[in-house]
Amino acid sequence: MTGKKARARDVKTARTGEEVVLLSGGNPQIAKGDGDAPVQAYIAAMPGWKRGLGERLDALIVDNVPGVNKAVRWNSPFYCVEGQGWFVTFHVLTRYVKVTFFAGMSLQPIPPGGTVKSKDARWIDIYEDDAFDEAQMAEWLKQAAALPGWIP
Repeated sequence: MTGKKARARDVKTARTGEEVVLLSGGNPQIAKGDGDAPVQAYIAAMPGWKRGLGERLDALIVDNVPGVNKAVRWNSPFYCVEGQGWFVTFHVLTRYVKVTFFAGMSLQPIPPGGTVKSKDARWIDIYEDDAFDEAQMAEWLKQAAALPGWIP
């Protein structure tokens, strides 16, 4: 058997005890939903060291963006400010967590990840042994939340 189903595996989340499928790369398969509950289910299902990073990212977003709205879309947590669109998301990959800012080209300094095809979006890939610069992340989050975001 090939494809995502062959690489997926079921895990029980530490927080809910419910079984969650981890897709290729270890990304939790969480149903689309609005609010904190689906985001917390996603974070609880993040494997290994990535769960702690997900908790830190979520806390930084909540602490730095008053009234932030949360949802899970495309098996990833998304964050928005009412009426402005999505400003940040993160996604689990095999060796790192990718944090994407939809208006990343407007941030100072510009996050390091991006290509010509990614247009305004920019990201940072965070690996297990990376020093996590919470102050820089908080600054990017504040800037991103103040800008018009992505509206699908």
